[in-house]
Amino acid sequence: MSSTTPTRDDAGSRLLAPQYLWTTIGAITLIFLGAFESLAVTTIMPTVSRELDGQALYSLAFSATLAASVIGMVVAGGWSDRRGPSGPLIASMVVFIVGLLLSGTAENMYVFIVGRFLQGLGSGATIVALYVVVARIYPPVLHPRMFGAFATAWVVPSLIGPPVAGVVADTVGWHWVFLGVGVLALVAGGAIIPALLHLRSVSATAVVGSNWAVLWAIVVAGGVLAIGLGGESGGAFAWPIVAVAFVVVVLAVRPLLPRGTLWLKRGLPSTVLLRGAVAAPFFATEVYLPYLLHEEYGLPSWLAGLILTVGAVSWAGGATLQGRLGDRISHSTTVRVGASIVFVGIAVQLLTAALHLSPIVAAAGWLVAGGGMGLLFPRLSTLVLSLSERTEQGFNSAAMTIADSSASAVAIAFAGLVFTAFGAATGGGFVAALALTTVLALAAVPVAVRVRTRAAV
Repeated sequence: MSSTTPTRDDAGSRLLAPQYLWTTIGAITLIFLGAFESLAVTTIMPTVSRELDGQALYSLAFSATLAASVIGMVVAGGWSDRRGPSGPLIASMVVFIVGLLLSGTAENMYVFIVGRFLQGLGSGATIVALYVVVARIYPPVLHPRMFGAFATAWVVPSLIGPPVAGVVADTVGWHWVFLGVGVLALVAGGAIIPALLHLRSVSATAVVGSNWAVLWAIVVAGGVLAIGLGGESGGAFAWPIVAVAFVVVVLAVRPLLPRGTLWLKRGLPSTVLLRGAVAAPFFATEVYLPYLLHEEYGLPSWLAGLILTVGAVSWAGGATLQGRLGDRISHSTTVRVGASIVFVGIAVQLLTAALHLSPIVAAAGWLVAGGGMGLLFPRLSTLVLSLSERTEQGFNSAAMTIADSSASAVAIAFAGLVFTAFGAATGGGFVAALALTTVLALAAVPVAVRVRTRAAV
């Protein structure tokens, strides 16, 4: 007698089994397109701002997207818990595509930024809804591999996104970077529709969150936006602006996280917090590595930027490795090892800046840090779902991604302030900023120790 559900023995290699094939392809493609769009915009924004006469609004095109994604995460999380992930995923894809169309056809910077806001709203909601789709469709034994595929799909665009976007912008125009992604998103959405139709009958009654969740999300988004702008502005008021915004974000984000998250409660709260605790130092360090290699070592920009490619390839490798290992290594052990490796990789960057070591040392360290992130991130996603009741999967998935985005924005802003305070034009600024990120990475290790595996009832 056969079963439609993969057995424990063969499930590890059956993401592309007939019953999962189109869902897997569609979900991974949506993650890939979201990452590609994000990186492509970074490449073409100088051209866009020049043609639309929007240089004064340059940073807003990025910060508006990040802020909107927080709102999208919360909306999709609550909606998924109440009605299942089909509705929010379809709605988020529509919003994302509309945002692409607006930006792709914009004739002024204001319309372009509205499009970017909708892209952030849609992409944030899409990620959370896809996490719930994974929880509802795939067996738990396949979760590490699926989230490993998500991680790879997010990392690969860092290799091809910038050059492809540059070629498209130089040949047929930057508009088609957005319009082309919109067409591909429609195709990817079509691939996943059968699975969503199957899930339409699945509904649940939310047991977490409140009617105030979206309002709190808006406050968090505003705080994140203020932190980013305050960190970039510099001047005498930069520190007060960032400090006040930080307090606002902490107070407003608390209702959007599992109870006990900010107090390092064991299990799910610490798992959610660890996502932000590791993302913050990693992405804040990543901001300064090309800058360090360009300013202190005289490397050309394209060569200095290759260190990010090294980390991206290593991240993909770590994600693939943890997927292949499956349950041969426990989730809790994997995240502890991953957090420790990330700390070592970031500490190497501090030593490189402080002792003026070879750029090869920095590249080797970032190879280590990227591998640690690849091990860590997919397992955190798997853990959050395994520790969540069915009616909490959306809320907790949103909480994890909110912790990631908010903590990263805060760390980048404070690193910028420290960098400026200790001398942006000297090596002291780099050492100070990397010392901050190293301390943050070290602080993540004991958080990882408090992560505990427990299957949801």
